[in-house]
Amino acid sequence: MASKKKKKDAAGGQIAKNPKALRDFHVLETFECGIVLRGTEVKSIRAGKINLRDAFCRIENGNAVLHGCDIQPYEYASHEQHTGKRPRQLLLHAKEIRVLQAAVDQQGHTIVALRAYWKNRRVKIEIATAKGKAERDQRQDIKKRVELREAQREMAKFNKARG
Repeated sequence: MASKKKKKDAAGGQIAKNPKALRDFHVLETFECGIVLRGTEVKSIRAGKINLRDAFCRIENGNAVLHGCDIQPYEYASHEQHTGKRPRQLLLHAKEIRVLQAAVDQQGHTIVALRAYWKNRRVKIEIATAKGKAERDQRQDIKKRVELREAQREMAKFNKARG
């Protein structure tokens, strides 16, 4: 009997990233969660019209709610249209919500959205508890990247001369 292969989603894998989150925050713990969407929002996401740049999460009435996630309106929709930056509920277990709430209660901690991706034909959001970086920390990260890049260049020159 032939084995059945899983179909890959047409969009496949990652949809959007939040590069600002990794630059401005120290990521402490990550969580995978589902998101409650309307039909036109899913179609818009399939078209790549999602922006997580300013996305963050709050715990409201025992539910995790995503704010600042911009899903552009679907241009081919008829009368059923969604608003771009409306708050969207995230789907998490109660235990995970309690962990997030405990993390946010600490001074300087927040919940940021890191990326959106497809998993089994469903949109998933990766969120993380994070602590804000000081400006000096950001400069140190840039300095480390520059040093690593220079070391890689030197190694490439050395390997090219040898080979």
